Amino acid sequence: MPARSGRLVAAIVALLAIVLISSFQAPRDVEARKPRIDRFLYALSQIESGGNYHARNRTSGAYGKYQIMPSNWPSWARRYIGNADAPPSPRNQEIVARAKILELYHDLGSWRRVAYWWLTGSARTSGWSRFATHYVNNVMAVYKRTAIKASSGKARHYSESSRRITYGGRWVRAEHGSYRGDAVRQAKRKGQVAIFRFTGSQVAWNGPKGPTRGKARVYVDGQYIRTVDLYARRFDPRDRIFTKSFGRSGVHMLTIKVMGTPGRPVVAIDEFLVWD
Repeated sequence: MPARSGRLVAAIVALLAIVLISSFQAPRDVEARKPRIDRFLYALSQIESGGNYHARNRTSGAYGKYQIMPSNWPSWARRYIGNADAPPSPRNQEIVARAKILELYHDLGSWRRVAYWWLTGSARTSGWSRFATHYVNNVMAVYKRTAIKASSGKARHYSESSRRITYGGRWVRAEHGSYRGDAVRQAKRKGQVAIFRFTGSQVAWNGPKGPTRGKARVYVDGQYIRTVDLYARRFDPRDRIFTKSFGRSGVHMLTIKVMGTPGRPVVAIDEFLVWD
């Protein structure tokens, strides 16, 4: 009897040790994922809303930085905040999105599948539509090329109406519910230019792509960098069109020159992002 009791006590002690080790291990695992989820959240928010906590899709009603559907918000808020009536404040949006996406990553095993689920609500691994594939590719492109400093959320946003942008020629306002701030500035004629002056170590140009979108030459500090093509088979209101990193923060000038592409001349500016 004493021997059996001793074995029982030893088993209980071993079990408690396992529980304690597991309880300490979980936070370290979560912390190990933190830089990656920060980058993914940043990438997702850029494609969904351009990082705008107050963006609203006029068609679906999706709201906020991560464009959460109104039908999902009450149940998600109840699950992750403890209150189904919690308002979609910026803080609550971050709590809910982070918790939901971590849960999805745990279940699905890859950021690509999480991005697909976020768009479609489906966990399927094949047979994705072209639109869904394009969406996922855009999210992952931002995820892969965005530095950790960008994912910290410290980017400064300059809309198409910023005083830091000088427009040459006829750039007209165009509206769409999915644009950041619901509007862009666009031009069609060859030679029209937009000059953005900024101070920072990294810059990005966001804007729409689609069947009517053309080409533009991009210059940095007066030097030609490359020609970008905004054409896509399907309209995408928010895409990362151009990025440029510098060795250190400084004063720079980004110039966009419309090429007037035959049959699809439109070039648009939604916003510029700048990191210190």
